[in-house]
Amino acid sequence: MTPEERIASLEAENTRQREQLAVLLAQNTVLLARVQELEARLAKDSHNSSKPPSSDGLARKTRSLRRKSGKKPGGQLGHRGETLRLVAAPDTMVEHRPVICIGCQAPLDAAAPVVLRERRQVQDLPPLRLQITEHQALHVRCPACQAVSRGAFPPEAPSRAQYGPRLRALAVYLVEQQLVPYARVQELLRDLFGADLSGGTLVAWVREAAAILEPVEAAIKVALQRTPVLHSDETGVRRAGTLAWAHVSCTSQLTHYAIHPKRGSAATEAIGILPAYTGVSVHDGWKPYQTQTQCRHALCNIHHLRELTFLEEQYQ
Repeated sequence: MTPEERIASLEAENTRQREQLAVLLAQNTVLLARVQELEARLAKDSHNSSKPPSSDGLARKTRSLRRKSGKKPGGQLGHRGETLRLVAAPDTMVEHRPVICIGCQAPLDAAAPVVLRERRQVQDLPPLRLQITEHQALHVRCPACQAVSRGAFPPEAPSRAQYGPRLRALAVYLVEQQLVPYARVQELLRDLFGADLSGGTLVAWVREAAAILEPVEAAIKVALQRTPVLHSDETGVRRAGTLAWAHVSCTSQLTHYAIHPKRGSAATEAIGILPAYTGVSVHDGWKPYQTQTQCRHALCNIHHLRELTFLEEQYQ
């Protein structure tokens, strides 16, 4: 091989190696981006992304966004506190009068003067029992014409025996506001009051309350549609063993919840608040919210904070 041929061969080999190096560098760039993407995906949880807390598992490490104040834990000097105080007019007063003098052992009868009253109060629940009120409709004969008239029963007594409105309201409150399961509400009412209710009775009470509150719900929806700023969100829930979505629309004073099998636009159309809203809709940036073009949009700041937390933790 002549020197010219050898130089040509080396130049060709050098060209091939440069081409291979360029391919490898391109592949390396793609792989690095993929690794970075996968690491970023693994690093995301509910504290630095829009992922729900239920996806975190038990091993998530959290980092508080609160700044240290330098103060010691607990109540600070000058803090008023929440000590239980005496009330001016107690419901019951019990006097504990000594019967024998500690000096001479003489009896202390009612004539012995009281020189000081030392007060202590106990705040406790009254005895927990159902108060049974019997209503009697009297049939009265008129002395003039001898016709018999009957007194009217109140609305809370439509039949011979029933539970009253306060117990019914407590049961609905426990189920709907405190989210206590039906079986545990049955157990609680049975243990505390001796009221042995069936699950069907509780379901009927909740449905009756829902029907009574329909005008209230309608008024809340109208008020939310008129508010200048409205927050919206949704989260997955289990309903009868299947996935459904709890949709919320709220302000600082008004809240509307709705359960729907869908998460997106079909649900918001059925609920009926957002389609008629023309103010500022605050949400997490999920695409179905953006389809509401008749209103302005603002992203929820907690999601900004989470995304900034992710950027600081993952990319410094």
